[in-house]
Amino acid sequence: MRDLYIDKVVVHMGVGESGEKLVKAENIMKAITKQTPIRSIAKKTQPAFSIRKGAPIGCKVTLRGKPARDFIATALTIVQKTIFESQFDRSGNFAFGIEEHTDFPGMSYDPQIGIYGMDVNVVLERKGIRITRRRMGQKKLPAKQRVNKADAIAFLKDTYQVEVR
Repeated sequence: MRDLYIDKVVVHMGVGESGEKLVKAENIMKAITKQTPIRSIAKKTQPAFSIRKGAPIGCKVTLRGKPARDFIATALTIVQKTIFESQFDRSGNFAFGIEEHTDFPGMSYDPQIGIYGMDVNVVLERKGIRITRRRMGQKKLPAKQRVNKADAIAFLKDTYQVEVR
């Protein structure tokens, strides 16, 4: 019950505009994650960036289970298995960015597509989290079952040999 596991991995590409650029980003995301991405919608109007509320401005994919573990192993090798302590939150989740999609295996640079970066957010959990989410008999999670920053760092060091600075 004390073992940590990766609940989900959310991979996000923010393009800033809809149209051809967003379609290219979706195709890249589909090739890398082997899942169909969904579009991210702008929550507010930003006239300085010519973004309207409700306009699609990016795409994202949620990975769970074995695909999530495989993706994290690949993504961590791209960032040389180095993560900074500031990239963790109090709940043990962490996030990092990948500057170029061409770093992934099988992806190459195409001048007509360009280079896209992505954000990777990882949620870590322990067994027993269901008591906070169930409909009947819902309870608070005990402190010893919660994931904290130190637990997440230890999990990454043991499982993926990541250096945390």
